[in-house]
Amino acid sequence: MKKTIAIDMDNVLVDIEINWIDKYEEAYGIRISKEAMRGIPEDAAFPDPVAARELVYQPGFFLNAPIMDGAYEALIALQERYDIYIVSAAMEFPNSLKEKHDWLAKHLPFISWRNIVLCGDKSIIGTDLLIDDHVKNLDPFKGESILFTAGHNIHIDRHTRVNNWAEVLDLLLPESVIK
Repeated sequence: MKKTIAIDMDNVLVDIEINWIDKYEEAYGIRISKEAMRGIPEDAAFPDPVAARELVYQPGFFLNAPIMDGAYEALIALQERYDIYIVSAAMEFPNSLKEKHDWLAKHLPFISWRNIVLCGDKSIIGTDLLIDDHVKNLDPFKGESILFTAGHNIHIDRHTRVNNWAEVLDLLLPESVIK
């Protein structure tokens, strides 16, 4: 029987940081760097955090975000050994539920609808592993927790950390040739 992995979307499969930077520049003509997001909450990095937060509520914010480098190939490789579940907190932002569903259909069409969990609270997840960028999801998790690096979590050291999908493969499929 295969082990199970729950994989978060935002800042793990989906490059929300770069998407937010692009959307802010498009709306306000000001570009910040990804480095500006290091060590602080994502919206706090922008000159106007309230305006930045409002962008998350705009139609298309989640749907049009880019996939993280290496994520597609890594999930293809991981599904040989693991049952993969995409798990995302999609209830906070009104547009995100449908947009996240549609994003997955576009970017990861090989993931069955049966393996997609769009929820409000990830504490219900009971997989063997969880890959996420937020400790609020990892801390209560009862299985093996893997912290995917994002700007807001760089100072956290209480979970196994990976910086990219190549490191996920090194950790979970050390013999893999896809890196």
